[in-house]
Amino acid sequence: MRILVTNDDGVGSPGIRALANALVRDGHEVFVVAPTDDRSGSGAAVGKLYNVGPQPVVTTEWPELPGVPVHAIDAPPGAAALVTCLGAFGPLPDLVASGINPGANTGHLTLHSGTVGATLTAASFGVPGIAVSLEWSETGDYRWETAAAYAAAAVEWVAQPGEITRILNVNVPNRLPDAILGVREAELAAHGEVWVASAELAGTDIRLDVSGGGEAAPGTDASLVQAGYVAVTPLMSIVRAPLTGAADAVSAAILGVTAGNNG
Repeated sequence: MRILVTNDDGVGSPGIRALANALVRDGHEVFVVAPTDDRSGSGAAVGKLYNVGPQPVVTTEWPELPGVPVHAIDAPPGAAALVTCLGAFGPLPDLVASGINPGANTGHLTLHSGTVGATLTAASFGVPGIAVSLEWSETGDYRWETAAAYAAAAVEWVAQPGEITRILNVNVPNRLPDAILGVREAELAAHGEVWVASAELAGTDIRLDVSGGGEAAPGTDASLVQAGYVAVTPLMSIVRAPLTGAADAVSAAILGVTAGNNG
């Protein structure tokens, strides 16, 4: 398969190299398009791409992956997926693999994650994707190869054609392969189960405090990773919500405002 590899931590992150290596070992045609620096928390943002003129691209190779082009762009991962799917780096990829992020992207964090955002952007073009993240390490010691192996193993399932373009959010415990307890499908943890945050306006500053993590409910992605399981959660791209009545409500409200103004 022709696979775009990207991330939100920047092209210099060890996680993206581990991911690209695992996919090449499995025989895939890999190319890298990633941000020049850390764009964590960018979600599916693409930045300012329109009407700004040509954007610089730095193309190199990694010594361990000769023949694999590595393109660095000054833009978030959503933009990397967007310009790739629009043809900037050749034919449409068969799949996008995003990561490996240092720190799990579980629960509501999937909304803000640039790792996940790249796959959501690609899915709008009908390109399936895998977003892979590794449990946070306080010491900075990460088992990149463990997460890379599970990401590569998920390619075949994610790439299956169907009515829904598949996106799989994969969160891996920061453990050696032999210490992984298994793979489980997971629900998204609720707000407050991943970390506890508060914000306040202090003068001209907004202060954001993030402390620890809440206790995740059983069966959620956060709780499974904490217990030692790889948590996999299928996601969907932009879809219409199963709600009705919006047009009637807006029309009625507009008519009410108009009638009031006329009166």
